[in-house]
Amino acid sequence: MKKICFLVDSIFSFGGVQRVTAVIAKALAEDDDVTIVTLDNPSAKDTSLYGLQEADIHYRFFRYPSTGRWKNLCCKAYSALYRKILPQTRLTSNWYAHSSFPSEKRYALAKELEGYDTIIGVHAPLAVRLASCMPLLGEVRLIGWVHNSYEALFGEKSLYIGPELRKHYEFQLAKLHHTVVLCQYDARQYRLPTQVIYNPLTLTPGTLSTGTSKKFLAVGRFSHQHKGFDLLIYAFRLFAQKDSEWTLDIVGEGVEEMLYRKMIADYGLQERITIHPFTNHIQDYYTNAQVYVLSSRWEGFGLVLVEAMAHGLPVVSSDLPTSQEIMGDFGLYFKNGNIEELALQLEEATQVNWQQKSKEAIEIAKRFNIDTIIKQWKTIINE
Repeated sequence: MKKICFLVDSIFSFGGVQRVTAVIAKALAEDDDVTIVTLDNPSAKDTSLYGLQEADIHYRFFRYPSTGRWKNLCCKAYSALYRKILPQTRLTSNWYAHSSFPSEKRYALAKELEGYDTIIGVHAPLAVRLASCMPLLGEVRLIGWVHNSYEALFGEKSLYIGPELRKHYEFQLAKLHHTVVLCQYDARQYRLPTQVIYNPLTLTPGTLSTGTSKKFLAVGRFSHQHKGFDLLIYAFRLFAQKDSEWTLDIVGEGVEEMLYRKMIADYGLQERITIHPFTNHIQDYYTNAQVYVLSSRWEGFGLVLVEAMAHGLPVVSSDLPTSQEIMGDFGLYFKNGNIEELALQLEEATQVNWQQKSKEAIEIAKRFNIDTIIKQWKTIINE
């Protein structure tokens, strides 16, 4: 029996990363001793999320200690030099790893992570911090699990890391035993060895859609720009100028909710577009929809696409590499960010041979069975 630890920013909150982490952790807990170390506040603990109560998983809540004022200023000064002036080499990257993650925090995290056979850092920043703790952890297998797309992390318009730290992340991730990414396209972008493991279907599908509701569906967190719900609302406005029957359900929560509600009101679409909060019974929305829409500007892995197809839904999607890798010719694609093309594909989706598309969707979703995916995880854990 292996002692496996997942290091996460959060597990007790709504989100695709939390959901897929829970599913993988639960599957591994059937044969191994699994712990989740989380930065969540202990008061947030709710194992009813994602059915975590179904598995014997241990939880530990970690907080970084503070760094003294003068040391913090020195660290920030070097970090600024690295990002803007210094040549980015392995040596300067290692120094930056220490300046951006000072010793107090590094030693505290390493102490928290003692005693495991395998530690999985979920998300690129935590994977990099895990790499900086490597000399303190001894003989333990370290795995970084990157959930954002390469472009979202390091592209010119990145809201996460940005191009100035691309080399640093690659230098540090290369120290780990494995770096897991979510699609072949991203694997080709990295300048280090990576392992591609797709995310599995993370829920038990509900009743299949009958394809008669005339409802579009979109699901996701309302984070800044990410899911492109602003694009979708605008495109639906264009679509609604030609159609008077179809409606749109958006399921999610987050900082941009008021922006979306204002757009809906300004366009006079209150009777056509409805925003719903996150729910543990998302299957009901898939069952009652007729077409799924993914309007994201970027995705590490479009988990909702697999969920939608498992309910038999045709899919309209931005032409992201991960979407095309998951769906192939099945998807109805529009150029990422192009509102007019999205509106046209919404119209096209209302005219497809729905029964045929539904059968194709179900067959594609079968490729992402949890049993298939967990075998790949066990392979790299048990090496």
